[in-house]
Amino acid sequence: MSAIGNPVPQPIQTEQPAGPAPEAPRSWHAVKLLILLVLVAGGGLLAYFQWLRPKATAPAAALAAVRTAKATTGMVERTIRIAGQTSARDYANIIAPLLRGPENRNSLFLLKMTKSGVAVKKGDLLAQIDAQSAQDHIDDTQDTVRQAENDVGKRKAEQDVDWENLLQSVRVSKAEFDKAKWEAQAAEVRTVVDQELMKLSVEEYEARYTEVQTDLPRKKASQASELRILEITLDRQRRHLDRHIVDIKKYTITSPMNGLAVVQNIFRGGEMAMIQEGDQVYPGQPIMKVVDTGNMQVEAVINQAESEEFRIGQPAKITLDAFPGLELKGKVYSIGALAVGGRMQNYYIRNIPVRIAIEGSDPRLIPDLSAGAEVVIERSEPHSTLVPQGAVSTESGKTYVYVKKAEGFEKREVQLGLRNYTYAVVLAGLSAGDEIRLN
Repeated sequence: MSAIGNPVPQPIQTEQPAGPAPEAPRSWHAVKLLILLVLVAGGGLLAYFQWLRPKATAPAAALAAVRTAKATTGMVERTIRIAGQTSARDYANIIAPLLRGPENRNSLFLLKMTKSGVAVKKGDLLAQIDAQSAQDHIDDTQDTVRQAENDVGKRKAEQDVDWENLLQSVRVSKAEFDKAKWEAQAAEVRTVVDQELMKLSVEEYEARYTEVQTDLPRKKASQASELRILEITLDRQRRHLDRHIVDIKKYTITSPMNGLAVVQNIFRGGEMAMIQEGDQVYPGQPIMKVVDTGNMQVEAVINQAESEEFRIGQPAKITLDAFPGLELKGKVYSIGALAVGGRMQNYYIRNIPVRIAIEGSDPRLIPDLSAGAEVVIERSEPHSTLVPQGAVSTESGKTYVYVKKAEGFEKREVQLGLRNYTYAVVLAGLSAGDEIRLN
């Protein structure tokens, strides 16, 4: 009973299922295998898209990477650029007055001076020169003229007195001669000695009367000479006075035309400076210009090798360095006949002067501005086929362009016409709208 009723406990061995224990390792290996297969498949797809698929689309990508342009229609102009400066075609040079009287040539001081850049009208005051010393000299000269006039009048009065005295001497001599002749008529009643004395007296009075008569023309000529000397002196003083009167009128300088006042420069204090009030000027020295800004030009020079390209009437586009946005139209109106050498250049480098008339006007257009002009030497038809110069290649004397096609670029020979720095006219081999390769 005891053995049955109270048996000795025995350890219970739990039976482990044979299946589940190895199941977990087999599942993990399957997941790994699946991941590996996915990675291999992804790598294959990546390799396909990376190395195999782009090969089929390589031409399209290459075409998209090349710069292209389309042939257009328009007009090509071949131009030559020249540089120069602006100036006025219509202008008046204002100079310090050329004085007729030499006394005031070193005393031309400017009391008033129009500012440079001021618009003036005909008759407006441009400059006023100090005329005080000239006026003082005129006053002195007027006194000298009056003195010369008085000298002439005085000498005439003196000559009248001398002439009257001379005539009186003639009359006295004639009366004495007549008396001697009357007394000689009674010589029969006189002695021989008295007769000889009376005869000698008649001859003496006759000789005296003849001498006095002979002195009349000489005295008259002498008096006329003296009077003429005084009259010449008077005329010289009057001319002297007239010169100064004319000179002093020139001290007030007015504008001869409508335009813009441009003051000239002088050397002052070791440097060039604009003429201003208080400066001393000299006769004939340019002090100002009055220019018509509505009729301007560009003064330039061209190399003699380019002269055959230029013709009268060629159009031009004019730009000013001081105003980059301003563009004016013009045309060539003057070409020099002879080539000249520059002062700072080699003697053998010859240039030809060219003048380009500016059409129209602008408030900013003034003289002495640096300017450039694009002179149109040649131009094409208005609706010509144009291609960029970067699309044209030359091989063995022939010109080609590369026209874009679906499968690539086609090399095509073209015939070109007028060319400039950027475009060329296509005469044959290409149509407007065709897409071509650049560079």
